Amino acid sequence: MFLISILRRMALAMVLAAPVVAQPTDGLPTIAPPAPVVESPLEARETAAEEAGNDRNTAQRMANIFGEIEGLHGVGIRVQSGVVTLTGTVTSQADRERAEAIAARFAGVVTVENAIDRTFEVDSNLSPVLEKFVDDLRRMARAVPLFGVALLIGLLIGGLGYLLAAQGRLWRWLAPNAFLAELFASTVRIVAIIAGLIVALQILGATALLGLVLGSAGVIGIALGFAVRDTVDNFVSSLMLSLRQPFRANDHVLIGESEGRVIRLTSRATILMTLDGNHLRIPNATVFKAIILNYSRNPQRRFAFDLGIDAADDPLRAMQVGLAAIRALPNVLDTPRSHAVIEMVGDSNIILRFFAWIDQRETDFGKGRSLAIQAAKQALEQSGFELPEPIYRIRVDAPGDASRLALAAARARPQGRPKSQASAPPTPASDEIEPDCAVEKLVTDERDEAREPDLLDTRRPIE
Repeated sequence: MFLISILRRMALAMVLAAPVVAQPTDGLPTIAPPAPVVESPLEARETAAEEAGNDRNTAQRMANIFGEIEGLHGVGIRVQSGVVTLTGTVTSQADRERAEAIAARFAGVVTVENAIDRTFEVDSNLSPVLEKFVDDLRRMARAVPLFGVALLIGLLIGGLGYLLAAQGRLWRWLAPNAFLAELFASTVRIVAIIAGLIVALQILGATALLGLVLGSAGVIGIALGFAVRDTVDNFVSSLMLSLRQPFRANDHVLIGESEGRVIRLTSRATILMTLDGNHLRIPNATVFKAIILNYSRNPQRRFAFDLGIDAADDPLRAMQVGLAAIRALPNVLDTPRSHAVIEMVGDSNIILRFFAWIDQRETDFGKGRSLAIQAAKQALEQSGFELPEPIYRIRVDAPGDASRLALAAARARPQGRPKSQASAPPTPASDEIEPDCAVEKLVTDERDEAREPDLLDTRRPIE
C-alpha cells in the first residue's frame, strides 16, 4: 500500500510538470488547463486509511508524552486530518499552555484546537503544591550534609580572616598610622567573608546564585556610594590627613574662618580649642579642602600697625623716631629688622605703617604689638609730631560771619608742642609680655586625660 501511494504521488507530480501546449484561437495563444487527476476508489480508500493511521500514531505518541508529565494526565487528545483537539482539565494555566506547545511541535500537525479547561477545585489545585513542598523538603534533607560541609568551610575561611585581622601589631608595623592599620584589618575581614561565601556557594553548585549575589552587591554598593557620598568624602579626607600630617597637637591654626589650638585628629573630625576655651569640631572633609594657616610652625612672627602724623610734618624723620623706639624694646627681634613705610597721604594726615618681628615662644603676639604701638606713639609725641584728628572745612557765604569764623579758627589752632629729644620707652616686665599659655595648658591636660584615638603622629614628618 505504501508503494502504491508513492507511485500515485509521482504520477501526479509528472502531470503537473508537463509542458503546456498552446493552441492558436483567433490569432491569440491559449493555455490548456491541466487534465484532472482521477483517483480510483481503491486509491482513495488507501489514502484515507494512511492518513487515519498517521493521526492514530500522532495521538498515541502525544498521549504517551502527556502521561509522563505531571499535571497533563487528564488531557484528552483527538487528531483528525492533522488537526489536534485537546480536551480535559488541568490545574493551572501554565499546564494548559504547555500542552498546546507540545502538541504543536509534532510533525504533520496543521493546527491545535485547545479546549482544555482549568479546574479550580481545592483538592486538585492544592495536592500538587503539597507534593512539591514535600519533595523540596526531602531534597533539603538529603542535602544537609553538603550544606554542613559548605558552612564549615565558609566559617573556617572567615575565621582565618578575622584571626589575621586581629594581629594589631602586624598592621601597625605595616601601616604608617593607627587609622590606616584599622583600615587594612577591616579590608582583610571583608575579603575573608566574601571568599568564604564564594567557596561555600561553589561547593553547593550555586554558581548562578553566586553571580546574582555579586551583581546585587555591586548595585547596592553603587547605590550606597551615592547615598553616603558625604560620609565617603569625609572618610577619604581623614585618610589623607592622617598621611599628610598638616599640623601637630597644640598648634595654633586658622582653618578657614575657625581659629584655635589643635586638640586631636579623629577619623571623623578635627577638634580645636578656641582661644576662648571652647571646643570646635570641624569635619575632616572641610579641613582637607580649607586653607590652613599655622601660627606655630615658625616661632618668629611679624606684626604691623599704622600711625598718622600731621601733613606738615616730615614723614621720614617720623619713621626714624618711631623705629628707634620700637627697636629699643627688648622683645622686638633685631633680625629680621624692623622697618616702616608711608602707607598713604590723607586729607589731613600722613599714614605711616610700622613692621616689627617677635619670638612667639618668649613674647605674646598681642602684648608685643601693643607695647610697640605705645612706644612709637609716645616717641612721636615727645618729638613734637602731631597725631591729628580729622579736620573738616565749612564754607560760609556771609562776609561778616566768614571773618569771625576765620579769626576763631586761628585762635583755636594748636601751636604745636616744642620738639624735644625722644626719651627711651619704659622697659616692660617679663611677665607683662610672656605668652599666655592658658589655652595651651588646657589642651595638654585634655589630651592626657581623654586617651582617645589620635591620628596625629609625631614620628611622621609634618607636611
